Amino acid sequence: MAVLAALVAGCASPTHRAPVEDRGGRGTAPVAAADAAVKPPPGQENLGKPGYYAVKPGDTLIRIGLENGQNWRDIARWNNLENPDRIEVGQVVRVVPPAAETSAVVVRPVLPPGRTEARPVGAPASGASTAASSATPSTSAPSAVATPAPSSPPPAARDGDDDLNWTWPASGHVAAGFDELRSKGLAITGKAGDPVFAAADGRVVYAGSGLRGYGNLIIVKHNATFLSAYAHNQTLLVKEDQVVRRGQKIAEMGSSDADRVQLHFEIRRQGKPVDPAKLLPSR
Repeated sequence: MAVLAALVAGCASPTHRAPVEDRGGRGTAPVAAADAAVKPPPGQENLGKPGYYAVKPGDTLIRIGLENGQNWRDIARWNNLENPDRIEVGQVVRVVPPAAETSAVVVRPVLPPGRTEARPVGAPASGASTAASSATPSTSAPSAVATPAPSSPPPAARDGDDDLNWTWPASGHVAAGFDELRSKGLAITGKAGDPVFAAADGRVVYAGSGLRGYGNLIIVKHNATFLSAYAHNQTLLVKEDQVVRRGQKIAEMGSSDADRVQLHFEIRRQGKPVDPAKLLPSR
């Protein structure tokens, strides 16, 4: 009887192992997972090169753009990302303009009346093109047009990029100052619905709530050097790619993703947070 039982058990064992076989593709899943694990993330050939960034856990293109002083849409375009929401940890992405774009003015800062934008490198100097002169009023400052230098691209920060006319983004009390370790900006108190103003002329590169910890957020790019960020708003009054002027109301103060009503305000120089109190006028 013992021998018979053993024979029966031996015959039954293959029946219990049958589900391991490939049924509808599930049997090959462990192999596919192993292949995916050894496949390197995209862009590894650029790892460690200047102008490239390795994606970390929790990163989004919005955060990468803020940390590197760029428009997230530009980063998506430079890297041919069909779906900007799908980036992998370890993926290496370009965070500076490619060479084809550095031959022209990439960032178009909003200049105050009476000044015009600097010409791209290699463009004719003032008076070289009578057609251009006749089409545009002669309101350029003398320093706005430089002698062409076609042999070298423009620097990351052009002359005058640091010369911004800043204003306070809100009228409330500063409850928390800048701290490199704990706070990347200023916490300005107020009441729900209080106006939030653009701190300088610029262009909106982000308006939304896709960056964790910032709530309803607006990011304004002022030139090739500076960004400013306005977080925890109740209402956003501007859209991406919209030009804004210094002192223009762009949002209403709120408490989105915060424990109280406040404006978290940052100024970033080439992506690095700097103390806004050192740039804003005294009051």
